[in-house]
Amino acid sequence: MQTRLADFIKDTPEGREADQILRKCTHCGFCLATCPTYRLLGDELDSPRGRIYQIKQVLEGERPSASIQLHLDRCLTCRACETTCPSGVQYGRLADLGRSLVEQAQPRSAGQRLMQRGLRVVLPRRRLFATLLAIARAFRPLLPMALRTKVRPSGPAPAWPSARSWPRKALLLEGCVQPALEPSLNPHTARLLDGLGIEVIRTPKAVCCGAIDQHLGHPHAARDHMRRNIDTWWPHLEAGAEAIVVNASGCGAQIKEYAHQLRADPHYAAKAKRVAELALDPIELLEAHADNLAPAGDAPRRIAFQAPCTLQHALRLTGRVERLLTGLGFELMPVADGAICCGSAGTYSVLQPRLAGRLRAQKLSNLMSGEPRLIATANIGCLTHLAEVSSVPVRHWLELIDINNA
Repeated sequence: MQTRLADFIKDTPEGREADQILRKCTHCGFCLATCPTYRLLGDELDSPRGRIYQIKQVLEGERPSASIQLHLDRCLTCRACETTCPSGVQYGRLADLGRSLVEQAQPRSAGQRLMQRGLRVVLPRRRLFATLLAIARAFRPLLPMALRTKVRPSGPAPAWPSARSWPRKALLLEGCVQPALEPSLNPHTARLLDGLGIEVIRTPKAVCCGAIDQHLGHPHAARDHMRRNIDTWWPHLEAGAEAIVVNASGCGAQIKEYAHQLRADPHYAAKAKRVAELALDPIELLEAHADNLAPAGDAPRRIAFQAPCTLQHALRLTGRVERLLTGLGFELMPVADGAICCGSAGTYSVLQPRLAGRLRAQKLSNLMSGEPRLIATANIGCLTHLAEVSSVPVRHWLELIDINNA
């Protein structure tokens, strides 16, 4: 694709990267078949190819319009198009740049500004979110049905493993909303690692991974979160921690981008590269210890696995959780269109509820076709989005396994 970037962007690091990405796109159309919004709406402007063309127009000097903003808002950033693309177009990075430019130039309505600001303020603040969720749970019967389905009762919060000083040590990102939404998941993750001789180091001062701001068009705020996390983790990494375990694949995908996002920062570039290298999804640690694992006592064996987009298309760990679960004796039901997004996509299910709801209905239909007794997934956003209306329990796959004490 030929490009003529405008003066305001062409000689910047962002402009040079965008130019390289644009020139890789051959408009072949392979991405259309795996784009969730194009499959739903049939509109070329709601496809990766169409959005690339619209971002190119902005980069070449066209004033961003409400129409361009709408089509970028409808993108889930699922990155299925990247997995499909034969030319290696890094669409996700181009989409983030496009959103940032449009956000600066195209005013939003008061309602949209209030909603996005609220999400950016509340979700990354763990205590604030937990407090508001507790209040919502207390008044759940009085909430409108649309909100009531999103406010599920709280599960038990088991104790963390007793502190033991193992030679191997790892950090655990506890997340922003996850401790309140699924209070059992982080302690269970810590117990699994402890059972394998890996001491979990908690870092309560860690903040949001930056994904919320990044995908809502505020990359500078996202990078501030990245720097704070690096400052929090760095002393532990220098002391020998071997990994940063991230049990939410959405957060893991974002942390893997730290090196790229901070590549021009002279104070953080090298540290960000190291952090990105050490960020691991739990499967990357656990699959080497399969002999030490067993199904949890309360876990049904007939399950369907919903592989989050971030696990497949960003982290590129397709099939690895499924292989581990199958090896442990779980019967995994086949899932049609497994590469298509469930509609959660971070804040997408809140900002685009109609499209998110249609995608969820399709995903649940495919997941339930084999009549599983439980749906397993690897990301807190997918879990809560599916669990709102699922007829069977939805749990994180880690909670289906335990240490083999035989």
